[in-house]
Amino acid sequence: MILSVLIPVFNEQDTLVELINRVLKAKVSRNIKKELILVDDGSSDASWKEMVVLEKKYKKVIKIYRHRKNKGKGAAIKTALKHATGELILIQDADLEYDPRQYNILLSCLFKHKADVVYGTRLKTYPFALFGPNRTPLFSHYLGNKLLTLITNILYSSSLTDMETCYKLMKSSVLKKIEIESNRFDFEPEITAKILRQGIQIYETPIDVTPRGYDEGKKISWVDGFSALRALIKYRFRL
Repeated sequence: MILSVLIPVFNEQDTLVELINRVLKAKVSRNIKKELILVDDGSSDASWKEMVVLEKKYKKVIKIYRHRKNKGKGAAIKTALKHATGELILIQDADLEYDPRQYNILLSCLFKHKADVVYGTRLKTYPFALFGPNRTPLFSHYLGNKLLTLITNILYSSSLTDMETCYKLMKSSVLKKIEIESNRFDFEPEITAKILRQGIQIYETPIDVTPRGYDEGKKISWVDGFSALRALIKYRFRL
């Protein structure tokens, strides 16, 4: 069985090589082999050069593709998906916020429940505090994610805790049936909405993350929150 790891890349030269090393080293169960599909989404730094080196070094495992202009994370996922050959698909950001060592947690949940889709939920383990050394990182993002997940549950009669998570693992047969329209971060709610509209149950399993700030390259903003809300409403009434 092949696990296709889709990795959109946009100006991630500082973390890309370390992230790929972690993905390659990540243990996976049941004789699963990994293929890594990287899409440079119009980076202006040295990300593409790093990708070329990585492909040459790991040519049997890594495939690379390039957008000359930045189109957005959703567009990069769509490009990567065209070249994925695995029975399982996993989305992985190119920074170090999400830890590939947790792949087996996601896979174990999928096999245990014989699931079609598994999300890694951050918000079950996220600290909730306004002050002190353990205060919630990026508190506004935390509240925004909570609100969007609540709206998802109301609109789609679901019981998710983290709709916006990057770690979405699913059978390729599910994802390749979905026509992804969104090119930017609103592809997250679009995918979730279209999965739920098909009556497919999304299982969740807790994961740990290391949140990064805007000074470390975080790109999603409050504007993307409004786009996500619009997508949730839009796809509630049409696939």
